[in-house]
Amino acid sequence: MITKFLDPRNDLAFKRIFGTVRNSDILIHFLNDILELKQDPIKTVTFLKVNQDPVIAAERQSIVDVMCEDEKNNKFIIEMQLSRESGFIKRAQYYASKTYINQRDDGVAYKDLQNVRFLAIYDETLFSKKPGYISHHEMRDIKTQENDLDSFKFVFLELSKFTNTIENLKTLTEKWAYFFKHATETTEEDLAQIVGADSIIEQAYKELDRFGWSKEDLMEYDAVDMKIESIRDGMEGSFSEGMEKGEAIGIEKGEAIGMEKGREEGREEADTIRVRKTVLNMHKLGIDIDIISKTTELTGETIEKIIKEKPSEDE
Repeated sequence: MITKFLDPRNDLAFKRIFGTVRNSDILIHFLNDILELKQDPIKTVTFLKVNQDPVIAAERQSIVDVMCEDEKNNKFIIEMQLSRESGFIKRAQYYASKTYINQRDDGVAYKDLQNVRFLAIYDETLFSKKPGYISHHEMRDIKTQENDLDSFKFVFLELSKFTNTIENLKTLTEKWAYFFKHATETTEEDLAQIVGADSIIEQAYKELDRFGWSKEDLMEYDAVDMKIESIRDGMEGSFSEGMEKGEAIGIEKGEAIGMEKGREEGREEADTIRVRKTVLNMHKLGIDIDIISKTTELTGETIEKIIKEKPSEDE
């Protein structure tokens, strides 16, 4: 079914809305809303180069992001994670730290280093023990709760946990969450109710109106969608198959050496199968070894070995 509004989680659509100078007012509004900057709002933004080094550049197949700074030179990183990634929280901290450190490369003195704010829109569940769909993280004194080390702040928006309906959208943060999760399902009638008096939200939806896109842009949009879905399907298929085989192996081994130990070995076997399948699926899609390395956290040498080895019939 062809819908009026495209998916803002698509790389091309996301960058069109939040990563272009002509739509900088949308980005400013979005950051002020999600980061709760009512007392000291961002007034202007300047877009920065996203891929700062080969390590970060190698991750572009599943991550879309925007980097900018405000009028005070504070840095803002906006990322969307479209599939599960076991090391995402660690990578978020690495990315923020890298951005902070890179200021020194530009000759900035330690005392003049500006703050870094990392905002992630995560399509899956990231913090399973947290019931809320949005969480704010910063460094605080354990005893006094004072935020003395204020250089870093992280905000994670977990779309899988967001369940509000149109009738229950009260805050701008809720409207943005609904925008990311349900834009393709939104009708013209829904839009009037969602927008209310907020013209920026309406502007963001208009950028997703497929009838405002050229034929060439829509073809690129579809190509991005197909590639992301292929990667996601490969990972999910590998995960499910690996878990099934791993459980079977675990039960079999458990009969001889104890059920608990057998299940543990089975889970390890499942992980091995899952990673191997992911490597082979991504290689078939023509994805570079550097990208596969960052996705699976395997070395290039290990990946090349998996690709060269003939898969056994059991796999």
